[in-house]
Amino acid sequence: MAGSNARDPREFTYLVKVAHISANPVQVHVEADERERAGLAELWKVEAVNRLSADLQIARWKKDGVRIKGNVTGELVQACVVTLEPVVSTIDQEIDQIFVPEGSKPARIVLDGAGEMVLDPEGPDLPETFTGDTIDAGALVAEFAALDIDPYPKKEGVAFSGHIESKAEEDRKPSPFAVLKDWKKD
Repeated sequence: MAGSNARDPREFTYLVKVAHISANPVQVHVEADERERAGLAELWKVEAVNRLSADLQIARWKKDGVRIKGNVTGELVQACVVTLEPVVSTIDQEIDQIFVPEGSKPARIVLDGAGEMVLDPEGPDLPETFTGDTIDAGALVAEFAALDIDPYPKKEGVAFSGHIESKAEEDRKPSPFAVLKDWKKD
């Protein structure tokens, strides 16, 4: 995840020093360069990442946490699942993620009396944890961008057609009485 120290060399990184973050939000614009976009294209198995950037607001959260909010935008090229022609698609994702130091109280998962995890589907996501003094905001941006990639891109106006597995009459359920038609009474 974004708080991890192990990085894939193909990823987009933008390290944020936790000690330098104050309660006053800082506005940051991050943008993937050509090398990072090529690495992300390989990682995401798309033809190209034409653009990836984010406008972020980074601020202290409670005593020792960090909150990163913002918007990720981008453009990528994928192969159409029908024609294999290039399809350009856009990325537009909102980010609102809280990071807390590993082992801190907010990092612990809340369990009810039966040992079940308590999650509010309308509430915020669980905080991510980080170790050390840095958070990789670039990895967070790439993670949220990846969530917006269409797994089945199609060129506009193209439909799946011409492939028929079976005929309608073959798909009809047989009558439960069909087995009786050959049955003869002695």
